[in-house]
Amino acid sequence: MSDPSTPPADLVLVTGGSGFVGAHCVLALLQAGYRVRTTIRTPARAADVRAQLTAGGLDDPGDRLEFAVADLTRDDGWAEAVDGVRFVLHVASPFPTSQPKDPDELIVPARDGALRVLRAARDAGVERVVLTSSFAAIGYGHAPTDRAFTEEDWTELDSGRAVSAYVQSKTIAEREAWAFVHDEGGELQLATVNPVGILGPVLGPDVSSSVELIRMVKEGRLPRLPDVHFGVVDVRDVAGLHLLAMTRPEAVGQRFLAIAGDVMSAQEVALLIRGHLGEAAGRRVSTKLMPAWMLKAVAPFSRRVRDSLPDIGTVRRASAEKARTMLGWSPRPREEAVIATVDTLPTYRSHRS
Repeated sequence: MSDPSTPPADLVLVTGGSGFVGAHCVLALLQAGYRVRTTIRTPARAADVRAQLTAGGLDDPGDRLEFAVADLTRDDGWAEAVDGVRFVLHVASPFPTSQPKDPDELIVPARDGALRVLRAARDAGVERVVLTSSFAAIGYGHAPTDRAFTEEDWTELDSGRAVSAYVQSKTIAEREAWAFVHDEGGELQLATVNPVGILGPVLGPDVSSSVELIRMVKEGRLPRLPDVHFGVVDVRDVAGLHLLAMTRPEAVGQRFLAIAGDVMSAQEVALLIRGHLGEAAGRRVSTKLMPAWMLKAVAPFSRRVRDSLPDIGTVRRASAEKARTMLGWSPRPREEAVIATVDTLPTYRSHRS
């Protein structure tokens, strides 16, 4: 029990608390002693958030957890959501398992939702917003390069190179957020966290596309692997970086890439999973690569394959040196993130609501 004479802890709003990253942010904040309010799209999702906290080892947050119903596509509810809040972690954003035909299906809610949250935060006198952006806003649309991307880089949407709707949405939303704070934000502070592929303990049914890839590899649903490389970071470390960006004075006005070590290939991930599962369970995990000609042959019949073609054989490295040196962030090894995903997957099936 807390001392009743102690002033209540700061109240933090987390948008999208029922999502993969959002739930881990709520968990990390409660474990650190904060009071948390999280937005959900419908009251029924409150049970999902509580179930994920229990899965994460926190049985009863008591009155330190509350809920606000708000949707990124509507103005209703946001003034109430930010009332009395000191910090906001804006985590909620659309993340599809496949790319929509119309990019605006992702761009508009990501951009307008971020601006809704920032506007409400400014009007309520919130001190700082930490926006969950992505490496997608940093490392795409560029000519091939061996150098590691940093926070100084921005994805180039007008380079003529193929850029997915999701990448467009994250880039546009983050740029619009910085422009809003600069032009209309008043005293409102902003920092962004730009993770690569997020893996780690699965607490509930709403997971990232990166986790879905691990599920498909583990269950043997990829008889041939695409020649893709991607960065990995543990969701617990992403949540921890959000808290550092929320509280550290030097984080104001800064972007922070989140990656653990170097990139991994799909084949390296499959080999790691197979070795972890052991001979019997790992037998179904394929480590064979799909030739480029085969991918191109399948592409006309599969939107998912078509979406992946620009990434085949491309290596995009990133550096987390800034987060390490400026904030003292120290992520878990990438292998630990992969294994934690594998070990927590069996209980859950992804769904979107």
